Amino acid sequence: MSPAKTTPAADSLGEIATLRIELKDTDPVIWRQVEAPTSITLKVLHDIIQQTVGWFDYHLWEFTIGEQRYGLPMDEDWGTTPRKEALKVRLRDVLKPKKTVIDYVYDFGDNWEHRITVTDVRPGDPEIDYPRYICGEGNGPPEDCGGVPGFYEMLEARADPDHPSHAEAVEWMDDYDPDVIDEELFKYALSRIARRRNAAKVRINKKI
Repeated sequence: MSPAKTTPAADSLGEIATLRIELKDTDPVIWRQVEAPTSITLKVLHDIIQQTVGWFDYHLWEFTIGEQRYGLPMDEDWGTTPRKEALKVRLRDVLKPKKTVIDYVYDFGDNWEHRITVTDVRPGDPEIDYPRYICGEGNGPPEDCGGVPGFYEMLEARADPDHPSHAEAVEWMDDYDPDVIDEELFKYALSRIARRRNAAKVRINKKI
């Protein structure tokens, strides 16, 4: 009996990589580390970043890898390099040997710049559901606070009762703590993405 035929998509479903997500220009650096399948689309990578940094997906976003941009489909590129649709490109399609650096911008107004470093591509553990959260430090900033400069200005104002914007900062940031992160929430959010992926894997295996 000849061995069962497999497709490239099926072969790569068990392959994972380590992703380090950093919010650029923060000090100390706000970062997360996750393990994710290389078969995910860049749209799913966007979802992972949103869930683990603590964003709410209210704004436009974009990946840049080399000279190529990836994001949501748009009617106009305004004279820039045409954007590829993130939903149609998989992480494995853009990976380089050993290490791949991906730039990601969320909210073109506040301009939250992230750097995603992808390393250690390897077979995953069949007993583990991916993507999964590993570790991280620093609470993601509140939405719409003015980007990195506005974020630190607001923290400074909240800490100083004599600051002219103190009352506004206290009200805006409420009980926000820059040092506390809800890791259980991150794990739960990624487990939901993993369940969707497992359902897709079952569908692919049925077609083989």
